[in-house]
Amino acid sequence: MILEMLAQFAPVILIVVFLLGMVIGLPITWALGITTVVTVAIDPGITFAVVGQKLFSSADNFAMLAVPGFFLAGDIMTAGGLSKKLVEFADSLVGWVTGGISLVAIVSCAFFAAISGSSAATTAAIGGIMYPEMVKRGYPSDYSTAVQAVGGTLGIIIPPSIVFVIYGNITGTSISQLLMAGVVPGVLCAAALCVLAYIIARRRSYEVDQMFSWRGLGQSFLRSVFALLMPLIILGGIYAGICTPTESSAIACLYGAIVCFVAYHDLTFKSFCKVLESTAVSVSTLMLLVVTAQVVGFLFTYYSIPTTVANFFLEHVASKTGFILITIAIMVLCGMFLDTSANNLILGPIFSPIAAMYGMDPVHFGLIFVFLLALGQATPPFGTCLFVSCTLNNDTFSDVVRESFPFMITELACIILFAFVPGLSTWLPGMMQG
Repeated sequence: MILEMLAQFAPVILIVVFLLGMVIGLPITWALGITTVVTVAIDPGITFAVVGQKLFSSADNFAMLAVPGFFLAGDIMTAGGLSKKLVEFADSLVGWVTGGISLVAIVSCAFFAAISGSSAATTAAIGGIMYPEMVKRGYPSDYSTAVQAVGGTLGIIIPPSIVFVIYGNITGTSISQLLMAGVVPGVLCAAALCVLAYIIARRRSYEVDQMFSWRGLGQSFLRSVFALLMPLIILGGIYAGICTPTESSAIACLYGAIVCFVAYHDLTFKSFCKVLESTAVSVSTLMLLVVTAQVVGFLFTYYSIPTTVANFFLEHVASKTGFILITIAIMVLCGMFLDTSANNLILGPIFSPIAAMYGMDPVHFGLIFVFLLALGQATPPFGTCLFVSCTLNNDTFSDVVRESFPFMITELACIILFAFVPGLSTWLPGMMQG
């Protein structure tokens, strides 16, 4: 009798248990798992056998093989010392500009994003090099930290992007087109962040301690050319239709291993084994979260929660413009408190069909959605990139947030621009279809 009464409120209990798990600080995977167990236990209409089937079907997906592939490729290139070579090239490219070293940090993050596919990895790899260098050249510690945090957010925008792969898988959007959609907006956002860094440097009178040199640029380019070729190989194969994102991730792993073992000699068999171990831990943690979230997503669909949310939007939000602005506001708020993976896995399947109802191109909306996830990694109080960058120094968290605020506003302005100028994100994928 009690179970029958509780079953009537299963959708509410589903949401309440999940939110409660997050509030008390449970890891997101545990919060999702407990939510699933409690909901299935009180609803006689669902069995745990169904949950097992959903877990298996979520993991049994060829497209998801791109996730461990891109993870491993990024870890190989990181262990192989590619980050240092990319920083050297970026330094010779823009280091002579006012505020050059801060521009170097942002450009280096953009370059490394095209290898790693992860914002946290980008912040850690580039920040570990650029933060001490910026401080050594007289830049304030809190400002130097903020630059690493915001630059790191580009890690999931500029392809290859693990988040794009997961979003495409759970929403049914073309992963190849999503990856191509991130190229132009990612580069434009990096340019906008560089402009802001230049303006700040001019206002604060940060000095330049080097001159531009064609010779230095050429030498650094030759040292980093194999690293710079990696994203071209990955995207070129996808763009030309030669390989799928999953196949391109395998090519990236092979290319990265050859480059780091043979060309640069910075990777040994022992360090390669450690890379494999590290990647296995990261991928297993992420995949456990993915399959658990997909089961919760199934429960959301079973109880028609996405339909309810969609009907609410359609009844109360008359225009596509209104929907975009509300989505931005919700995602910024959720990005402040929820993990990127949780937001992607839970909110993606809810918002994607609603966007389609308003006539938005699925690739265009996917780009906006993932860009908002990226912004969430730099917003307090729980921004992943903020936490990673703050491990580099002893500054007060609030000081770093204050310095990163102008960069966050700039990134948000870019998102709004991309939201209302769809061609910036759909042009390159459209060329693929053409």
